[in-house]
Formats: sequence, structure tokens, C-alpha cells
Amino acid sequence: MSEISATEVKELREISGAGMMDCKKALSEASGNLDKAMDILRKSGIAKAQKKTGRSTKEGLIYSYIHPGAKLGVLIEINCETDFVANTDEFKKLNKDLAMHIAASAPISVTREEISLDVLEREKDIYAAQARQSGKPENIIDKMIEGRINKFYQENVLLEQTFVKDPDKTVQDIITEAIAKLGENIIASRFVRFQLGAQPINSSTIGS
Repeated sequence: MSEISATEVKELREISGAGMMDCKKALSEASGNLDKAMDILRKSGIAKAQKKTGRSTKEGLIYSYIHPGAKLGVLIEINCETDFVANTDEFKKLNKDLAMHIAASAPISVTREEISLDVLEREKDIYAAQARQSGKPENIIDKMIEGRINKFYQENVLLEQTFVKDPDKTVQDIITEAIAKLGENIIASRFVRFQLGAQPINSSTIGS
């Protein structure tokens, strides 16, 4: 069978709302057939998860994680639709996994929209100065800055980071899979990361 192309993965992702790796896996199982791949995603529940993302999330948990040695800790709030789901082992495991991920990866916000314009402008200025020193023309510099900003998001935004326990998935992919399994909308709302001797990283104040 021929290798699955990025275009095929993108098309299935746009139709299903599933994560990139889930789409690639489904296409591989379906030998590249888009309709069969969509059926695979539907059977697993992943395709249905996207439809739940607009639903209200008023329940959930605040989970605390203290790294061994007690010099690093995380508080995270993850919301769901019902108290029933909030008390399931699967939901509690998701809280633990994401708290441990935050401890290891030190994101600065949950979403890219939470990052202030001041932070982004500072990053753009640094990237532009670096690009101009290399002697690149302005039209190339603009593309380089855009690429570097996207990389900045992937490295610093929780939902866009590579999940520490599975490098083939993002944190958003992990949450989408939990939505598919538990049948409710799930949102990572905010977190605080404490490290001994350092200013806490508080996702709810990044954009203020």
C-alpha cells in the first residue's frame, strides 16, 4: 500500500474533527479509503467527539500534582458536563496525566488566544532581528516569522504541545480521545505551575 499523504490526513481531519494521528491510523487501516477511514473513526467514537465540544461544562475537578522531591507542583482545573463523569477513574486519570504533562513541559497558556499581544510582538521582534541578520529578503522574513510563531505556539500552548507520554499525539488529541470514551465535552480550563524559587506560571493571567 502507498504511504498516506499529509493531504489525505488533513482532509479526513477536517471532516471528522479527529486528531492527526487518529486520522492517519484510520486511513492506514482503511488502505487510504476516506469513507472507510471515517467509519473506523465513527466506530471508535472519535469522530463523534467533535460534536460535543460546544456543550456546557459546569462540573469537573481541580487536581493537584506534586513532583517527587516536593520542588515542583501543578494545580489544574478540567471541566466536564456531569458530576458522574467527573468521578470516573478515566476522568481522574486524564487530570493526573495532564497535570504531570504540565509539570514536565511547562506550558504558559491553555490556548494560543490566551497569550497576550505583547508577548507575541516581543517574540516576532526577536525572530525578525534574527532573520535580518541572516540577510534574507523581507518577503522571506515574514514567512520565517510565521513559521517561528507557529513553533512557539506548539512549544508553549498546552493544547498544541506534544503529549509527554505519547509523542505521536498532542494534548488536544488526548482530550478528544477522552471525550470519545466518556461521551461528554471536556475542557482544560486553567492551571498553575509552581516551581521552588520561581514565579508561578498561571494560565489564567497570561493574556492580562
